[in-house]
Amino acid sequence: MVGLYLDPPDKAVVVCVDEKSQIQALDRTAPLLPMRFGQAERRTHDYKRHGTTTLFAALEVTTGRITADACHPRHRNDEFLSFLKQVAKAHPRVDLHVVCDNYATHNHPNVKAWLAKHPRITLHFTPTSAPWMNMVEIFFGIITRQAIRRGTFTSVPDLIMCGNSLVGSCSGWRR
Repeated sequence: MVGLYLDPPDKAVVVCVDEKSQIQALDRTAPLLPMRFGQAERRTHDYKRHGTTTLFAALEVTTGRITADACHPRHRNDEFLSFLKQVAKAHPRVDLHVVCDNYATHNHPNVKAWLAKHPRITLHFTPTSAPWMNMVEIFFGIITRQAIRRGTFTSVPDLIMCGNSLVGSCSGWRR
């Protein structure tokens, strides 16, 4: 993996792909209490759940550009394959090396059949229990820290809108 990042094949594009699943739209039962001198920000311990969503994203290793797909309610092989097609369309006529984890949907027969028809695309799998080797996890960490963890969302569309605005506001990233 590291060799692929440091010395990618000539005239090829390396992208890291993954999904951030089970992003919860949580709404606090009371508003946040602001910080005061000598006091940390306070919030209630209880919340209402309004559903979950899954974000698919790809990070281009050499440029740092993010391609983020619309959120999906599930993360099956159909959604992964749809996103993989979107990534392939964003990088036409070049060899595409896709780094992803060993999640079952990435090895599904539908995905393998599609890859057999598109030999310019090669999947590279990170070792089991090594998610830190997939660089798109950095992007997921940023979204979690800046938008999801401290956010209050009244619905799944509200959560998706917040994530889209964060992706769109980051320079060099595209959606």
